[in-house]
Formats: sequence, C-alpha cells, structure tokens
Amino acid sequence: MLKAAFIFLAPEANPEQHRSVVKTPGVELIVVGVKDYQAAEKIVPGLVEEGVKAIELCGGFGHGGTARVARAAGQGVAVGVVRFDVHPGLNGASGDQIF
Repeated sequence: MLKAAFIFLAPEANPEQHRSVVKTPGVELIVVGVKDYQAAEKIVPGLVEEGVKAIELCGGFGHGGTARVARAAGQGVAVGVVRFDVHPGLNGASGDQIF
C-alpha cells in the first residue's frame, strides 16, 4: 500500500487541526492544511516518519516552496506539485510571491 500526503496552503490553517486521512485499498492519503511554507517544512519530517513515500503539494506552492519541501522530505520521498501559474486561492499569486 502506498502511503502519500497532500499538503495545501490556506490562511490560518493549523496542521494539527486541519488534517484528514483517506484510506483506499491501494493508497492511504493524509491531507494536511498549512498556513505557509515554514509550517509545511515543519510537518514533513513527521509525515516521512509515518511512512509517507509521496508528497503532492497544492498549486499555491511555487518553485521555491516546492524545493523547500523536497529538502525537508529528503531522499527516497517523491515530491510533486499541482501547478498553477497563479493560484485562485491566493488572490491570483504564487506562494513564492507571498511566502
């Protein structure tokens, strides 16, 4: 079974409170909301310790934010991103412009 995570950016998101798990026969997906890149970097090592092998980031993560998460995840964890040039949930900006 693949254990994966999806991290999304949302104002005032608290990763301890805004977290859900979806289990299917082939994938266990942990969905976590964070308020900024720094919060994402803080939760990633814990996800890896839980056995997460793939992390997908919401489109609010720009290139810089994606690189920060990839560094926090380390080798052996695939990091991908949904891509928007500008994100509608961030008032038409990239997270790189905000964070």
